[in-house]
Amino acid sequence: MLPYGHQSISEDDIAAVADILRGDWLTTGPAVAQFDQELSRWAGGAECVSVTSGTAALHTAYAACGVGPGDNVVASPMTFVATAATAILLGATVTFADVDPETALLDPAAAAAATNSRTKVIAAVDFAGHPADHDALGAVARAAGAYFLDDAAHAIGSRYKGRPVGSTSDVTTYSFYPTKNMTTAEGGAVATTHPDIAVAARRFRNHGLVRETANMRYPDEGGWHQEVHAFGLNYRLPDVLCALGMAQLRRLDTFIARRAELVARYHKLLADIDGLALPSQRPDVEPAWHLFAVRVLDGRRREVYDRMRAAGIGVQVNYIPAYWHPVFEDLGYRRGMCPGAESYYREELSLPLFADLTDTQQDTVVEALRDILA
Repeated sequence: MLPYGHQSISEDDIAAVADILRGDWLTTGPAVAQFDQELSRWAGGAECVSVTSGTAALHTAYAACGVGPGDNVVASPMTFVATAATAILLGATVTFADVDPETALLDPAAAAAATNSRTKVIAAVDFAGHPADHDALGAVARAAGAYFLDDAAHAIGSRYKGRPVGSTSDVTTYSFYPTKNMTTAEGGAVATTHPDIAVAARRFRNHGLVRETANMRYPDEGGWHQEVHAFGLNYRLPDVLCALGMAQLRRLDTFIARRAELVARYHKLLADIDGLALPSQRPDVEPAWHLFAVRVLDGRRREVYDRMRAAGIGVQVNYIPAYWHPVFEDLGYRRGMCPGAESYYREELSLPLFADLTDTQQDTVVEALRDILA
């Protein structure tokens, strides 16, 4: 089966991991700070805090923003369930705001309409690697007295109006799962332009531990002393995975360029196929394409999915609207809430896209799709 996404691992990646395995630190060592610093360069200078997954990044970011019981988070429904689940696990209520049915990106007007006096965070998703309207969404957040969180699980290396994603929001989260644009096997990170959020994120990823004497309540206990002032979790990304991440970052430009080539090639090869809508791109962004998300028209998405899979081509659907999951249904959420998202979901199909995809493999994808839709 040709996968829809796949990691690219080189001998340099393997050597970087092996060097850590031969060293003194497998976790909580110097590679963690080094990786965070390397990430910061890709996030436009925002402080970065690496964690164990993209889900952990969201959980950490919400906690660092002070999200808790009684708070409201406005979120896009066109995302993996974690974007909302991690806020709910902190006691917040999530209000889903609709998306542009052409791009699956959070609609700023819908987000504004969904805010209330308890709104703490506006959470957008850079779907497929295409940045949402960060300026407009940031303005919505400021008007509500809230933080603007950018779920950039798909979008490390993307640029919005010339600025790196990571520097264009109050807090940004990344995912480094193997299908993403770079990988640490499992992993993620929080990037923020607020020093206090960075401090809170670092504490949350490490059980909430306070080790700086100046910040302790009881600083004279002894050199072994540490304190927990607010609960956190063990979301530390180990040195061995940070080493893989640093090696991957050295090739991220190459990964992004190859994905862009494949996207351009898909547009050229698929342009004349009826019954298919190709992804659009706003002129003010430079996506680091994670997905090539087409829309299959005329109610044929299920047929195309099944037949492509039967042909050995691993297409995927991204995503079921988050509130369609039974856990949200049981909380009172109902289908029909976000018609733009539901319209997009009914047609969306992600074609294979990853840095090591060959032209020949891509031709096979196109030929199969062309035959099915003929």
